[in-house]
Amino acid sequence: MPSVYADPAVRSRLIEFLGGDTLDHATAAYITQSDGCQFDQRQLRPPLDLDHYLTSELDIARSIADSASVLLHLDVEYVNFDSPAEAYLDPWRTFDLQEPVVRVIETLLLGWGIRPLHQITGQGHHFVWRIARASALAGRLSSLCPAPELLDACAERVPQGLAEIADREAQRMFAAVSLLMEHVAHRVKEAAAPLCEFPVEITAVHVGPNTTKQREIISIDISEYGDPLHTRMVRMPFTHYLKPWVSGLARSLGIEGEIPTFRAIPLHEIDIRQAIKVRQVDADVRDLARRACVRIPEQEKGTERLLEDYLSSPLRRFHEYFYSDQHDAKERWHETYDRTSMESLPSCVRHVVLWPNDLLLKPAGMQLVTRCLLAAGWHPRHIAGFIRSKFENPAFNWGVNWGDYVPAIRADFYTRLFAGLHATGLDPLVDLNCTSTREKGFCFPPASGSCGLEPLRQKLLEPNTP
Repeated sequence: MPSVYADPAVRSRLIEFLGGDTLDHATAAYITQSDGCQFDQRQLRPPLDLDHYLTSELDIARSIADSASVLLHLDVEYVNFDSPAEAYLDPWRTFDLQEPVVRVIETLLLGWGIRPLHQITGQGHHFVWRIARASALAGRLSSLCPAPELLDACAERVPQGLAEIADREAQRMFAAVSLLMEHVAHRVKEAAAPLCEFPVEITAVHVGPNTTKQREIISIDISEYGDPLHTRMVRMPFTHYLKPWVSGLARSLGIEGEIPTFRAIPLHEIDIRQAIKVRQVDADVRDLARRACVRIPEQEKGTERLLEDYLSSPLRRFHEYFYSDQHDAKERWHETYDRTSMESLPSCVRHVVLWPNDLLLKPAGMQLVTRCLLAAGWHPRHIAGFIRSKFENPAFNWGVNWGDYVPAIRADFYTRLFAGLHATGLDPLVDLNCTSTREKGFCFPPASGSCGLEPLRQKLLEPNTP
């Protein structure tokens, strides 16, 4: 039986998703693999090399960076911190659990007038749409760019071959889209959390066990907006999903033969349960490729309504407050962030700060530090500066290649996210206690004496706490 990739219809759909009618006219900056792979500049190829991936039967992702468009992408997925293969072993349950969140997303986007391309992957859903890069709306977004002083750091890291596409102006718009998608995530979390069996979190934040005795969440994953534009990509529809095998997860758990092979596919004239079946059958995937266009839809008018909704939101007011201050200059860290009193921090927070690799890279670690320092009266932008100072300290032997990423942007994004959830009332702080912190794996009690998070929680619950 010929491979799915040998079908001309599948190849045509992939070219559509790359932004062109032919590969010569594709607008994506690059294509690459994504399953089990860190971002690697050496592995990026131009769209003209698509056939290399097809003949090699690889998974394929395309860049968010695009020469003609600004892409907006929302990723929702099921995360199980105790059984990471659960989504592959029981997709029926996994996708059923996400349905309330998906319905909320579809309702919100439709309310703004946005009709995205919707596809399913191994653990969840992708929604993607675009606006013209040369449009007036893109110009409005660019003017919202937070922390323009960080754009130079992005520019220094862009590979030479991408410089014309992932240029300074594209980075500006991506930084502004970050604010917009954070607003979308807020609206989704607010509406969907009461409807879901498990916590609905923005990014993969550790939680305590639920009724199943496992730590499960539905993640509104906007983490891509915490990194420079040129490092981020989106999986292509009709391509192989190989993450359980390439990452080594299936082998480490001894379940290689228990996970069926499947493809990422668009939801076109089928519901989610039909899609789970279709994605495993090559003939059905080929048939779907003959009927389902996957050109990323232009949604300028709807995105403009989304922008207006954001500009009138409490989150926008918080963002203005967040960026009203700046990180301390790096040459002053020895007398500012580096002199932060460790004795004033709870034992768990002190441990995360003193041993940040990799505790401070995890969203739950940044959430814990952000909450603690907010309670101590810190401005959230200085919390981000403090976290950045740890990321930029080579003594911690970071596994992250900060030559590709920008520590300041990563620190800003997560601090802004967690401080913003508190400022807008979407973080009820129910898990800011020792029991939950222990269940998450972030409890590090002192050698002697007592330790508690309740005073911090009470401080944050006081009225008018930033």
